[in-house]
Amino acid sequence: MRKRIMWATMELDGRPWVLIATELGICRIVMPNETLEGWNSWVTRIAPGVELEENEDTLKRTGMMDWLQSYFAGDQIAYTDEIPLDLIGTTFQQQVWRELGRVPYGETRTYGDIATAVGRPSAVRAVGAANGANPIPLLLPCHRIIGANRKLTGFRGGLELKRRLLDIERIEGVTDGGHARFNF
Repeated sequence: MRKRIMWATMELDGRPWVLIATELGICRIVMPNETLEGWNSWVTRIAPGVELEENEDTLKRTGMMDWLQSYFAGDQIAYTDEIPLDLIGTTFQQQVWRELGRVPYGETRTYGDIATAVGRPSAVRAVGAANGANPIPLLLPCHRIIGANRKLTGFRGGLELKRRLLDIERIEGVTDGGHARFNF
């Protein structure tokens, strides 16, 4: 049972982002296009009755704020297991999210690649759903997952942000024209 839910805001790339953590670690990164109501209802689901506590110092100590600032500064920064995480999801979702963490900076994978890597090669759509539910984007880089046709596909932060993240990493050869309606 989670007893504390802490949050802090920070500006990244000229936009406000919100970081949320439990006493176990970072549990969610809220992207600029997400609403307060959306993430507040998520918090209510994972920790009913626990009040949100603004606590920038605790979030800074996780290392996540520094990691994100380095990423947006263009540093070739990779996933690190030194940032404590509290991954809240099904076993399958967590398998997918951990596999996302293995996709190297500056590279992409397809949903099929991730499905194969988690031992479920026919579960491409389920991987897409888990990818869309990824609570810790950027560190677990769901933006690096593209369609088999090398097109941009859905992203909870919107395709414009997905394109921006790929540009930061200098990832080329990914074309527009994917499924913009899937704003995961």
